[in-house]
Amino acid sequence: MTHVEDELNSQPECWTRAAEQAAGAGGLLPVAGERVAVVGCGTSYFMAQAYAALREGSAQGETDAFAASEFPHGRSYDRVLALTRSGTTTEVLDVLGRLKGRTRTTAITADPDTPVMTGADEVVVLDYADERSVVQTRFATTALTLLRAHLGLHTDAAVADARTALTEDLPEGLVDCTQFTFLGRGWTVGLANEAGLKMREASLSWTEAYPAMEYRHGPISITTSGTATWMFGPAPEGLAEQVRATGGLWIEGRLDPLAELVRAQRLAVSVAAARGLDPDTPRHLTRSVILAP
Repeated sequence: MTHVEDELNSQPECWTRAAEQAAGAGGLLPVAGERVAVVGCGTSYFMAQAYAALREGSAQGETDAFAASEFPHGRSYDRVLALTRSGTTTEVLDVLGRLKGRTRTTAITADPDTPVMTGADEVVVLDYADERSVVQTRFATTALTLLRAHLGLHTDAAVADARTALTEDLPEGLVDCTQFTFLGRGWTVGLANEAGLKMREASLSWTEAYPAMEYRHGPISITTSGTATWMFGPAPEGLAEQVRATGGLWIEGRLDPLAELVRAQRLAVSVAAARGLDPDTPRHLTRSVILAP
């Protein structure tokens, strides 16, 4: 078993611990009414997108998400939340350093022995969700579970669905597809973006991700026999029928959307295996991007 497989299989237990931890997070995490920006890189950026949509959609405060390298320092926020598994990512540390003493910052990390511990004003450590893998799985979903629970939006059903996602067979023919498109709406757009990234990282697949209503505005033109379109959450009316009419494989998101992401992680590993690739050694990637001064 690869490190990626071992780590993605542990997600239900990690989510349960994160939900319990959220109950004691107190003022470490954004409180209702704060104007918040969330930053991250790669997978963490896509989790930031999902959280921002969840928080603002639940009327708990204006929330923006940015790739750390694109953070708009000219804007004013009550708090900036940084997601960083390694605690060493250059762009995230740069944002925190420039905000020091001016804007309250909180970081969520997996490693308590890294520069982010002093770079942020407050830190939430999810060391039980740390990973040996380059390809992120459980840290990302555990961090988002912590945040969902803090918003009051996590339920035990999500954990049950994650267990289902780990045990059910993947849809027939899915592993053999040559192109994969992931779709979301609201907070699940970030999950769709992350599913696409997992497929690219682990299996070198041709993948795309879009807000579901945007799919008709051009992207559906590449859908045909041998392609798959996977919906995270409820689909817009008529879209499934349109995709099936192209000859493409339509995958309905039946589980909690975060559990659907677990299924997509499994797909990435399965496609990698079918292509003779090792998902523990993704091409051109490292566990953390640390740039020279």
